[in-house]
Amino acid sequence: MAKQDELVFLPLGGVGEIGMNLALYGYGPPEHRQWIMVDCGVTFPGPDLPGVDLVLPDIRFLASERKNLKAIIITHAHEDHYGALADLWPGLNVPVYASGFTSGLLEAKRNFEKAKIGEVPVTPFKAGDTINVGPFSIEGVAVNHSIPEPMSLMIRTPVGNVIHTGDWKIDHEPSLGPLTDETRFRQLGDEGVLALMCDSTNALRDGVSPSEKDVSESLRKIIEDAEGRVAITTFSSNVGRIRTVTEAAEAAGREVLLLGSSLKRVVDVAQDVGLMEGVKPFISEEEYGYIPRDKVVVILTGSQGEARAALAKLARDEMRNVAFAAGDIVVFSSRAIPGNEKAIQDIKNGLVEQGVHIITDTEALVHVSGHPRRNELQRMYEWTRPKIVVPVHGEAIHLTAHKELAEQSGIALVPRVRNGDILRLAPGPVEVIGEAPHGRIYKDGTLIGDFDEMGIGERKKLSYVGHVAVNVVLDARYDIVGEPDLISIGLPTYDDEGEDMEDTLFDAAVSAIESIPRARRKDIDMLQEAVRRAIRSAANNSWGKKPLVTAFVTKV
Repeated sequence: MAKQDELVFLPLGGVGEIGMNLALYGYGPPEHRQWIMVDCGVTFPGPDLPGVDLVLPDIRFLASERKNLKAIIITHAHEDHYGALADLWPGLNVPVYASGFTSGLLEAKRNFEKAKIGEVPVTPFKAGDTINVGPFSIEGVAVNHSIPEPMSLMIRTPVGNVIHTGDWKIDHEPSLGPLTDETRFRQLGDEGVLALMCDSTNALRDGVSPSEKDVSESLRKIIEDAEGRVAITTFSSNVGRIRTVTEAAEAAGREVLLLGSSLKRVVDVAQDVGLMEGVKPFISEEEYGYIPRDKVVVILTGSQGEARAALAKLARDEMRNVAFAAGDIVVFSSRAIPGNEKAIQDIKNGLVEQGVHIITDTEALVHVSGHPRRNELQRMYEWTRPKIVVPVHGEAIHLTAHKELAEQSGIALVPRVRNGDILRLAPGPVEVIGEAPHGRIYKDGTLIGDFDEMGIGERKKLSYVGHVAVNVVLDARYDIVGEPDLISIGLPTYDDEGEDMEDTLFDAAVSAIESIPRARRKDIDMLQEAVRRAIRSAANNSWGKKPLVTAFVTKV
């Protein structure tokens, strides 16, 4: 008996964590499902991943399903939704659909990295468009978010319709459109919505989000009232915020300087697609020092504490042509992404030491999130009237809060789903019916691999305990020739008795060889292991830690 066609949902990233969003929708019998992929994002490494540049979703599952993957649709151009596309697409090589702004940023990133990432051909797709791939018909629906051209997706299938919201919020007076299309969502609700896959990021926050217009007015007043320079750091992708600041600066008779390569790339793309019309040209870094302090505004990167971003360099006073002075103002027009708090605080401390006044969203309305609060989530339920709500995009605490809210709002089916779960939506019971391989892979320089392939475990050990390399040369009688060469990296200079640490480890290496009878020294592998163990033991006795040790024993 043939197995029936099923509609399933499979998240491989972004469900149970912030960032790295990647979701699959499959239709057909289990052995011949056809798939579409929604978004392909990254997340950024913390200090527990030394040297790693980006964290990407593991797409092993798609390797076996490559022939059945029909398309990739990108909802918007935030890094956690499209940032892995250039690195992962070559292994998939399927049609990609995205907005003009998203496509422009993808190409700008490729040009910036000087073709280290390959070209990804993109078919234009925007809110109001419909594409048909395999058994799926996908319509883009306009929503508001903190980036140009975001969209939700109405995914029509033979057994029911699914709305994938992407990132969204309700704002009736945004600084940059579009509005979230209530009329279209209500029409889709009338058509019938089987399941709503919905953003959970702000599911813990009551009420509705403030309007971007209110943020604009607050920033405008700060700029007008300031006696010195004003610097505003925000997410580089927030074109509406950037435009608001430039307009406020112009109204106050101030020039605007952009600092940060990612910010400049976004603005270039925004200009190309007509989102910066009427904005005055920006000044150069070389002009900055010749403009009176009360006649300049700086928009810059670094709101999340990034060590190489412009704000961090200014906090360390490391920029050639740009610096702050006592009495200047720095506005953090952003919220801290969890995990970045310490790095952000370090930057703030550096600025305060320079006499800079800091304004955050605890002192003034200088930022509003791009994600829906609880009342906005309830309005989406009312518009679309789904039979099933699946909380996505958030950590466990956000997903659980969203699940409870949906149930309190009268949604009967709110399944618990995490990355790797294969959720059957229809026909039959709504339940998790399997698990797909999932996890994380890592980009380090130009290479991509898993935790072990990229040597991250050993690198972490190196960061904790350092490394010792020693080379011992033996003559024909297996006696030590000359003095062993020993180099330590990342170890203390002196041991617990004030002796030179390398001398202590040197003595341990020599003693390890000399303690072994000459007749047994023919086993070179055994000698190398004895030296390695002796050095680790000596370090532990005098330091309390065991370094990584590489020992070479050579016979001449």
